[in-house]
Amino acid sequence: MADEDVWDSIDRLHDWLDAGRTREGRTHDDRANDDRANDSREELLLRILKLSEEVGEVAQAVIGATGQNPRKGTTHTWDDVRSELCDVVITGLVALRTLAPDAREVFTAHLAGVTDRSLGTGRS
Repeated sequence: MADEDVWDSIDRLHDWLDAGRTREGRTHDDRANDDRANDSREELLLRILKLSEEVGEVAQAVIGATGQNPRKGTTHTWDDVRSELCDVVITGLVALRTLAPDAREVFTAHLAGVTDRSLGTGRS
């Protein structure tokens, strides 16, 4: 999957989540503007909090893959860990898209800054 496809998928997931939102049985279009603004802030917060849930699932999968819970033994595989890590990345990108309509540019610029800071300019 190319970079464009990843961001297209993130945009589609973001739009799907937005389309599915309801509050007190009313759709997004039925609410007053103030309610929509409050819903948008709440939705952003919930999408950011969803990251914590996903990270917890990574931890659970690692514990399960390494058999660290003596009561349960080995309950997960490293494929489960990889899958949960992907869920963290997807959830993070959707949350970023919720916060910033230009998420692709924001992420690309931030990644470039982290790469430069970590690897130094001009290093290969």
